[in-house]
Amino acid sequence: MNDSFEKVVLAGVYETAGNAETEEKYRHSMDELWKLAEACNMEPVCEVTQRLPHRNTAFYIGTGKLLDIKESLELYSASKVIFNDTLSPSQIKNLLGELGVEVMDRTALILEIFKSRARTREARLQVELARLKYVKPRLIGMWETQNRQGGASGSMSSKGEGETQLELDRRSIDHRLAELRRELTVVERERATQRKRRKASAFPLVSLVGYTNAGKSTIMNSFVKKYSTEDKKVFENDMLFATLDTTVRRIELPGNKDFLISDTVGFIQKLPTSLIEAFKSTLEEVTEADLLLQVVDFSDEHYAEHMEVTQAIINELGAGHIPMLLVFNKADLRAPGQDDITYPSRGMSRREVSGAPTDCIYISAKDEASLELLKNTIVEKIFNDRFDLELVIPYEEAAAASAIMKNAAILEQSYEDDGLHMRALCREEDARRYRRFSLTPLSFPEDEVY
Repeated sequence: MNDSFEKVVLAGVYETAGNAETEEKYRHSMDELWKLAEACNMEPVCEVTQRLPHRNTAFYIGTGKLLDIKESLELYSASKVIFNDTLSPSQIKNLLGELGVEVMDRTALILEIFKSRARTREARLQVELARLKYVKPRLIGMWETQNRQGGASGSMSSKGEGETQLELDRRSIDHRLAELRRELTVVERERATQRKRRKASAFPLVSLVGYTNAGKSTIMNSFVKKYSTEDKKVFENDMLFATLDTTVRRIELPGNKDFLISDTVGFIQKLPTSLIEAFKSTLEEVTEADLLLQVVDFSDEHYAEHMEVTQAIINELGAGHIPMLLVFNKADLRAPGQDDITYPSRGMSRREVSGAPTDCIYISAKDEASLELLKNTIVEKIFNDRFDLELVIPYEEAAAASAIMKNAAILEQSYEDDGLHMRALCREEDARRYRRFSLTPLSFPEDEVY
């Protein structure tokens, strides 16, 4: 036990009536709550759980279990209770009155972790926006110990200290929310400009997505270390939500097959809607991708559930149509007997994602051969829709040759008497623009005569 950590009691309700969630999933969410508390420098000392047809509307948990929570608080000298679901304002108010200690729900806990992890200005603004939107309707419970009637004069003469403070706090939050939205609008414009610039660069964008702590940042750093001159690694650690800020790095490969790779915030069960909304401009990087790499912690026995959560959020962001490669990471940590898989290897997923089998590979992010396989698979996928052209460009067309060499993947190149000969993988717009130099027959829909 760490004496410097705040002792907390965890509480959860497994709803049995009309609930699609299995008891195993519920158990997993409680285990996650334990890890979330630890990630927030708290020490869970025990948990109180209950099976109910529906959550108690007044207290979330049954009144009998409230007594168990009180006993646990006293027994372990705990100072806080964390509940596994989002509590309504009235539930928080009632629980504060009954328990007499600080009450926190899963949403508030995740917001607290995000607050501590945010490093860039944009991330801090996004987290504060989400936190204030969560706090505003729950202010009433903060002033329950204040008097409701007081001797104030003027328009507030019939209002007590607590009620007056409540109104002031709400106005303050409304004012700050307006400020945050204005600041984020400016940041979003800057990010949109950056995206536009990257799109014009002709480099394909590969986005890492997946459950928190699946190894996305490790993969990003391994690529940067081996294939980039930027040498700008992202923060990585064996913890939940180690990375909040979206970062983009250029991966430089022979043959002009460079691409951009982005890393962003990880997902988790019951990720607060306010956070998804606040981070929407950041997560829009996902919607602009040419390829999604869904990184899965293959050593986690709940990896299938993590994939479902990730896919649901991808669909919610409007990125469900983007080609995806499943990357089963941490294959080296897979327990014996758990689907013996050799790595690095490639195949088709054994479960369906978005209604169809998906290409997948099995790797360990820090393994050299795994990284090579992943790199080759990415290149194959992001350049497979390019036009493979044989071109002869006269020397007087230097501008065209320069543009093709900048925007296309050059497979072969030689200088001959009649001009520059090259074989290149071109985007459709470049194939159209420079078709006059192509020895490869080209046909586009508008060429058809009906």
